[in-house]
Amino acid sequence: MVSFKELGLVNTREMFAKAIKGGYAIPAFNFNNMEQLQAIIKASAETKSPVILQVSKGARNYANQTLLRYMAQGAVEYAKELGWEHPQICLHLDHGDSFELCKSCVDFGFSSVMIDASALPYEENIALTKKVVDYAHQFDVTVEAELGVLAGVEDEVASEVSHYTKPEEVVDFATRTGCDSLAISIGTSHGAYKFTPEQCTRDPKTGRLVPPPLAFDVLDAVMEQLPGFPIVLHGSSSVPQEYVDMINQYGGKLPDAVGIPEEQLRKASKSAVCKINIDSDSRLAFTAAVRKVFAEKPAEFDPRKYCGPARDLMTELYKHKIINVLGSDGKAE
Repeated sequence: MVSFKELGLVNTREMFAKAIKGGYAIPAFNFNNMEQLQAIIKASAETKSPVILQVSKGARNYANQTLLRYMAQGAVEYAKELGWEHPQICLHLDHGDSFELCKSCVDFGFSSVMIDASALPYEENIALTKKVVDYAHQFDVTVEAELGVLAGVEDEVASEVSHYTKPEEVVDFATRTGCDSLAISIGTSHGAYKFTPEQCTRDPKTGRLVPPPLAFDVLDAVMEQLPGFPIVLHGSSSVPQEYVDMINQYGGKLPDAVGIPEEQLRKASKSAVCKINIDSDSRLAFTAAVRKVFAEKPAEFDPRKYCGPARDLMTELYKHKIINVLGSDGKAE
């Protein structure tokens, strides 16, 4: 058993309370490799933003759970080296799909876990979520749950259709499970293809897809039912067009990739939405930078020469999200 406190990590309880009060959202960035982790920590340290390092089941298997623990501990020390005296870094399991996986993450030093039982019938979702909460809370680990289903694909999580969260269920669900935060479905979606062309309109000037607006009426109804309760938005990458264009320019094939407009995320950040998940955007930035190097320098085979530019571009992306979208800069001095 490894306590997250021994690794220098924090859970989400205090950072969420401050975010709701301050009208901003905490960035929850998924990472799969060292370069992503370096970029996240550099951006967070330079902007003094609290940050959630998110790891999916697939990413944990990819990295190895023991290496991951020391990477998280190293991230805290790296942040201090960069001049961030009191780093506020959370290590969070994204989309945990079983009690056993959540327990294992708690035991290996995660400071927060998500149990996603949203695809199960309502009562089964409650029962599994409560089981995880009862275990995690013994060790001061916070728990995120999900009510409603997001469309799209992210690692092992896939659904063809979304089901909006039912506001009339949230009080009962939060009360009976004891969860610390709740992921809801209001029209965000996993992956780089968040909407089909049929769901969008096209800008007559550019020909680019314009996605439908998020269901802020559902969010407002949830906040009315659960005032001051931490709300989470998954699938909130904006799929920046410049990265998509770069990928396509240098041999990629991402037609009609479309994400959540940043102005809608800015609006959500000022509400009870205190955690916004971003994964696809950094994947796109990484891939765009690597493709550019390979296209311009086809003889290059030193990973540092193409992973380095990818890391730099992701750092720029993370800082932009922190400062211009989520408003979390300067909140963790």
